[in-house]
Amino acid sequence: MRPINDRVLVKPAAAEEVTRGGIIIPDTAKEKPQRGTVVAVGPGKKDHAMTVKVDDTVLYGKYAGQEVAHNGDDFLIMKEDDILLILD
Repeated sequence: MRPINDRVLVKPAAAEEVTRGGIIIPDTAKEKPQRGTVVAVGPGKKDHAMTVKVDDTVLYGKYAGQEVAHNGDDFLIMKEDDILLILD
């Protein structure tokens, strides 16, 4: 898959299954992850170079992006503007 314009394809991180205190979180109570790894980056728009690159770990808004399934894997397609920060 290859995003167009300023779109980014992100593989969301797995949801937390156990809290720091050791409590197991059931599937119905798991929160949607807000962190993921960039899998593909579009070419950008005219006069706007893309900031993120493949393999960057990013944080994005809770309701950002459109969910897409491809070959049994789940991804998010979002605009680069929906990404809040790049983790080092």
